[in-house]
Amino acid sequence: QVQLVESGGGLVQPGGSLRLSCVASGSIFSRYAMGWYRQALGKQRELVANITPGRSTNYADSVKGRFTISRDNVKNTVYLQMNSLKPEDTAVYYCKGGWDSRAWGQGTQVTVSS
Repeated sequence: QVQLVESGGGLVQPGGSLRLSCVASGSIFSRYAMGWYRQALGKQRELVANITPGRSTNYADSVKGRFTISRDNVKNTVYLQMNSLKPEDTAVYYCKGGWDSRAWGQGTQVTVSS
């Protein structure tokens, strides 16, 4: 069973930056799309960005121009570079593997506050 482990969350001031990482165990990573989702308190989980095996990307309108998703198929890692962070970006961020509907990481908290 492939596991996903996120890291890189934390507390940051508005306008700041964070980079999230998600490492996948196993050898199937490079063949599947990967995604980042987030869930704010009291809200539904929503797609933030995803990336195909060929590195085509898609972003939620709310993060376009501020966030960048990328992947390293040698390191089995997907990244989310988050710049110009806003308080409304505060949420638990989850990594999602495209090979299984149940392929979620444990989540990492991102808090944007002064």
